[in-house]
Amino acid sequence: MSSPAAQPGTNNLDSFWMPFTANRQFKKNPRLFVGAKDMHYTTADGRKVLDGTAGLWCCNAGHARPKIVEAVQKQIAEMDYAPAFQMGHPKAFELAARLVNYLPKPLDHVFFTNSGSESVETALKIALAYHRAKGKGQKFRLIGRERGYHGVNFGGISVGGITNNRKFFGTLLTGVDHIRHTHDLSRNAFTRGEPEHGVEFAEDLEKLVALHDPSTIAAVIVEPVAGSTGVLIPPKGYLKRVREICTKHDILLIFDEVITGFGRLGTPFAVEYFDVVPDMVVTAKGISNGVIPMGGVFVSSEIYETFMTGPEHLIELFHGYTYSAHPVACAAALGTLDTYEEEGLLTRGAELASYWETALHTLKGLPHVIDVRNIGLIGAIELEPIPGEPTKRAFQAFLDAYEDGVLIRTTGDIIALSPPLIITTDQIDEIVATLAMVLTKLK
Repeated sequence: MSSPAAQPGTNNLDSFWMPFTANRQFKKNPRLFVGAKDMHYTTADGRKVLDGTAGLWCCNAGHARPKIVEAVQKQIAEMDYAPAFQMGHPKAFELAARLVNYLPKPLDHVFFTNSGSESVETALKIALAYHRAKGKGQKFRLIGRERGYHGVNFGGISVGGITNNRKFFGTLLTGVDHIRHTHDLSRNAFTRGEPEHGVEFAEDLEKLVALHDPSTIAAVIVEPVAGSTGVLIPPKGYLKRVREICTKHDILLIFDEVITGFGRLGTPFAVEYFDVVPDMVVTAKGISNGVIPMGGVFVSSEIYETFMTGPEHLIELFHGYTYSAHPVACAAALGTLDTYEEEGLLTRGAELASYWETALHTLKGLPHVIDVRNIGLIGAIELEPIPGEPTKRAFQAFLDAYEDGVLIRTTGDIIALSPPLIITTDQIDEIVATLAMVLTKLK
């Protein structure tokens, strides 16, 4: 006899295999959110928790924002779904036309996906297909970076460089290599903004080009700021040098801006912040404020036009998803853009960056803190690991901060912060004061 269906409000937590979670620990002492508004979550026991992470780097405009809620409600009532293969609906085209205005030319076309992972897969496939369309099918190699995070599909974990994301899943994609990460505590600890040291790390790319020959390399993918690995900020001049090397050797450069996109650095995208224009930009998260799953890949006009050849009735790119440009996702994204624009949120991070920086660096000198780093409205506090028990100290900080009313994120022994862009200076003070209290008590 089959088990009865779970009832609303069930206390049975067994069936859900939670992602990126210590399932056994969680289910012994669950942390359940039941509501969210603006800067706060509400827990199942009625407490308010200040959101220091914008959900999972995605709720840039905060929670339950009226224009987004209204747009989603209206769209579901009007049209819940429309196919994206050989058909269309107006909001998909309206959204694409608005989005390309946030990026410099020639990044003027966007392919819609449903997540950052799908966006990465899409960009990698476009890169391979582009070179093949140009008669350079021998360009098949993909270059990522150590400690890079590009989602959890096979392409993303292949070019990604986070060990635990890779080691359980076999050989992954062939023809992939990695340049080193830019984290250098010995020279750059407690840097404010971009580190002074490390531009030479970009020369790793030249070494790989020499090893593999540029005629075999299709694309390089990097996060402008590596987020999920613990906020690794590029040294001054590093991204410009990577761009120069890619241009020199006819290699496509892909920026993974799933985290840095939509105002996180105080500019619409990191492309503008670092004044470096890649060939493709991967995005998700903030595109719809996390309300409905959505992502996208911006491509240059040259890439797009390369595919627009042959008879007009033929499909140009054999790729897509059932839910690409989903009507409700498009409505959520349009409501999100309206909110960003009306409240100036895409540049608000620049206004708060100095205050944020000063507040975070007051944590220097507290027990176990070996680094504090920041850029835009992102911050990280790196802790000295407990010998023989890596990640345990930061995880305890996460648990303690939650009990004290602040949501933080940890990766390894690093605390990562990325609050919604609507945060106030008083709320910044609250996050930092709570962390100071938590860190002071850590063993």
